[in-house]
Amino acid sequence: MLRTIQEWIMVFIIVGLITLVGNWIGYSVMPVKAIPGIIVLILISLAGLVLDKVLPFKVPAIAYISIIAIIVSMPGVPGSEQVVKWTTDVNLLAITTPILAYAGIAIGRSWADFAKLGWRSIIVGMLVLFGTYLGSAVIAEFILRIQGII
Repeated sequence: MLRTIQEWIMVFIIVGLITLVGNWIGYSVMPVKAIPGIIVLILISLAGLVLDKVLPFKVPAIAYISIIAIIVSMPGVPGSEQVVKWTTDVNLLAITTPILAYAGIAIGRSWADFAKLGWRSIIVGMLVLFGTYLGSAVIAEFILRIQGII
């Protein structure tokens, strides 16, 4: 378990550093200003992963991470205002870039496993991505029209 936690921490540090750079280049947020938010996000993620390993329930780790994040950012929870302030300095898209790159590398290392899925899985994957994109565009269009932005 300790080795796994060490590996998670290393991955989180690498993702955090890449996020800091992306946040700085893409959104002009100085890394020193975003470091507290990155640390909070890393700690929340690490706590959720540890809970997933320790608790006997069959719940995905993302559920634990989400619950912890909601609790620590709820009004009335001691320190929540500071948590929200710190994490606001970290842009969501700056976080997704290194995570998607890591996922791409992980898939790239196991092309043999990916090839075993067959061509049908690739078509299904493409349709899922297309449907997600199209659905997001329709929802965005609807919301922006309601708000009178477009």
